[in-house]
Formats: sequence, C-alpha cells, structure tokens
Amino acid sequence: MSRLFSPITVRGLTLPNRAWVSPMCQYSATDGVPGDWHLVHLGQFATGGAGLVMTEATAVVPEGRISPQDTGIWTGTQAEAWRRIAGFVHAQGTAIGMQLAHAGRKASTRRPWEGTGSVPAPEGGWPSVGADAQPFGTYAPARPLSTDEVSALPETFAGAARRAVDAGFDVLELHFAHGYLVHQFLSPLSNSRTDRYGGDFEGRTRLALEIAEAVRAEVSVPLFARLSATDWTDDGWTADDSVRLAKLLAERGIDLIDTSTGGNTPHPDIPVGPGYQVPFAERIRTESGLPTGAVGMITDPHQAEEIVSGERADAVFLARALLRDPHWPLRAANALGADVPWPAQYARAKSWH
Repeated sequence: MSRLFSPITVRGLTLPNRAWVSPMCQYSATDGVPGDWHLVHLGQFATGGAGLVMTEATAVVPEGRISPQDTGIWTGTQAEAWRRIAGFVHAQGTAIGMQLAHAGRKASTRRPWEGTGSVPAPEGGWPSVGADAQPFGTYAPARPLSTDEVSALPETFAGAARRAVDAGFDVLELHFAHGYLVHQFLSPLSNSRTDRYGGDFEGRTRLALEIAEAVRAEVSVPLFARLSATDWTDDGWTADDSVRLAKLLAERGIDLIDTSTGGNTPHPDIPVGPGYQVPFAERIRTESGLPTGAVGMITDPHQAEEIVSGERADAVFLARALLRDPHWPLRAANALGADVPWPAQYARAKSWH
C-alpha cells in the first residue's frame, strides 16, 4: 500500500493523495486577473492526478505583487476569474488551494525572462514597501510601513481569504517565506524596527501571528503556512525559530506547515541536493506536532514515497518535476503499484504495457 497515494484529511477536507502542486509563479496575469494560461497550467495538474493543486503566490493588494504580471485576489473581477479555474479543478475530483501573498520589498520586479531588478514606474512598476528600508540586493529601497499600516495587514489578508473561499477554494496558504513581506518581519536580517513589530522574537513574529488569527477567524477551510525554515545566513532566522513559530501558529489554527528555506538574502550558501529541505519539514513535524509538507528537489516516486512513509513529512509539494511532467502523480502511482483514478478521457492509456 503506497503511503504517498493514501488519502489524508485536514480539518475535515479529505485529499485523495499526498502528491501536491507547489505554488509556482507564472508572471502571466493582467491587472491581477488569471486567464487561459492559468486555467491550462493548473488544470493540467488536476487531470494529472495531483491530490491538491495550489495557485502561485496571489497578491492580497496591488503593491504586494512580485511582478506587474502576478495574479491577485483583491477585487471581485479577480475572484470571478479564479472561480472558473477552481470549478475545472473540482470537476477532476481534486481540491484547489490559494497561496495568499505580499511581496514586500521584493515587489515590482521584472519577469525572469525579461531581466532582473525593480520595474520603474514608467514601465508599470511601483515603490515597494517593507519592514524597514533595506533593499533586497540591488532592488530599489523599500518604504518602511508605518505601525498603523502593519496593523491593517491582517484584515487585508482576511478579506482576501474571504474572496478566495467565496470563489470556491478549498485550502488557503499564508506565504510567510522566501524573503517576502512577512518573512521580512520574521528575520532579524530584514527587520530593524523599534515598534511592536520589531526587536525580539515576540515582536518580529507578531505580524505573522496576527495574520493567522485574522484569517482563521474569517474562514473555516484548512489553513497552511509556508515558512522558510532557515535563512541559511549567520544571525538570521533559524530552524529553532521555525519550530517555535510553528507551535504558536498551531495555537492560532494553522493546520500544516509547508516547509521551504531561504529567499531573504541574495546569495546564501545553500547545500542544494535531492530532498535538501526535507530535514526541516521532519524537525518541525516532530517538535511542533503540526503536519508538514516537504518541498525542494523531490523528483523520484520512490523518493517521495520514502519521505511520506518514513513520516518525515505528511505530503510532498512538487514544482519543477510537474512542469516537466504534469502527469507525474499518475506515473508515480504506477511505479509504486497504486491503483488511482484516471480521467475517463485518458483511461485508455492507464495500462503501461
């Protein structure tokens, strides 16, 4: 019996398997509205057998987009466009989740295939905001958010969460990782504030906890948080900090930690290799008691099976492996001897002989 292809229930939602789609930015929206590209991109993973399909980082406000071409969920027009996509995914018998995000000082950047750095206002960019004024690498400096502006962010996330659930989303994930706004508050490397949102661990984690509380009060669906478990940099955010924060998030209704690393400094020394982030997911799972998802260079079905069956994580999030092969879950199920449903339109290909 494959553990990877066994169901898992999170806050009353049963997902058919534990091979899930990791959020992957597509930089292909107009005014935050997803289009046909997003329908096909996310829809192919649903037909390919993924147990949960996650959207890219979806901005809760216009200035929270990573690039001008990122998706959003701050308007009803955006929500209606997402409703079409959620409906297609549901029709394939699986669930869909939205990652709610604010890029902070890493906002208003160019799409990867159009260069690097900040986009100036004449080209559709905007001034970024952050925990403090420090820029990310060579990006434009950020405007530090006032205390009142920070205090308003939890309700902003809650409003976005409400629109997402109304549009048909089954799961929400709070993006607290990869050097984006909330991670900027968490890490002492990017938070030199002296108000109640800075200073010690309690101050630096206050925004994350307030957002979790506000969103949980607004919605009843499963709620994940993506953390960068370490900055991979001296004097930065650490695995110990992540375990401590995970425990506090659990008290506020977070159901699972999507465990990644890095993103808050331009050139950290990261020992990249197959499954290199799995130990962080395992540690958070063991020490906090929260379920975790593992992500990062998970490409082989037997590797994914070992992570889940070995109780190192409760699910795996797949990214590049799915871009190469959107039907990776169906192929993996065959390799692991699991009998899983195929779309009726593709059933004649189920036999691999």
